[in-house]
Amino acid sequence: MTDRLTDRRDQASATSLVAHGVHLAYDQRRVVHGVDLDVPVGRVTVVVGANGCGKSTLLRGLGRILRPVEGRVELDGHDLHGMRPREVAAVLGLLPQQPVAPEGITVADLVGRGRHPHQGAFRRWSAADADAVARALALTDTQDLAARRVEELSGGQRQRVWVAMMLAQDPRILLLDEPTTYLDIAHQVDLLDLLAELNERRGTTVVMVLHDLNLAARYAHHLVVMAQGRVVREGAPAAVLDADCVREAFGLEARVIADPVAGCPLVVPVGRTRLRAPANAV
Repeated sequence: MTDRLTDRRDQASATSLVAHGVHLAYDQRRVVHGVDLDVPVGRVTVVVGANGCGKSTLLRGLGRILRPVEGRVELDGHDLHGMRPREVAAVLGLLPQQPVAPEGITVADLVGRGRHPHQGAFRRWSAADADAVARALALTDTQDLAARRVEELSGGQRQRVWVAMMLAQDPRILLLDEPTTYLDIAHQVDLLDLLAELNERRGTTVVMVLHDLNLAARYAHHLVVMAQGRVVREGAPAAVLDADCVREAFGLEARVIADPVAGCPLVVPVGRTRLRAPANAV
């Protein structure tokens, strides 16, 4: 990925996102139970947990996609579900797990839709909008795809294009559900580096769901661990992630050691039986 982010930390003024006793459900089946979460402003928060624990559902509740059956989510002290959609979209961006693009739309047009929250009845497309789109395409290394239709792209290319649309939106809070899906390891690291730099240079609050515990531990300032629809631990990765935590949340025996590169926790699975190296291993 190319280009660098301009330092505009003052743009991301303190915008809080807080869940108070939130219960979330699908067709009366409760999936998230009484979650209290004060998202650290201007930090990177990563939510982890086993499949079906409710982490993606929680993100949908924080992103105004799913209304709580009990409790409330507040954006800067205001009930998130009482605010106008455009008002929310101007400061909060959500990338769901499986976004759907309109048939036939080009990459440039899709990324351009990220500018809609900043436009109104009397504000039309401007040079600033064009610059924001060009910058987002450059940051995600998708400028060569601009004229192509989204449905023609590979899964990894589409994922980078959706991230570009979010960057063009320029929100103060980014919510991303499994943003590294379909990406090879190099593009996973590129994307997470980009989000970390966005946080560092602009003060953008980032909340994302990740499956990879080791990437989560490396990039998170604040780690939220969920199990059976509840937050069971949260805090700095070094204070949260240990063998007991992995066992509680994932039912997995593991050793947690220091990452030799970053110094953060590194989870080494043991599994149900101790693995033996192949006889011909070098």
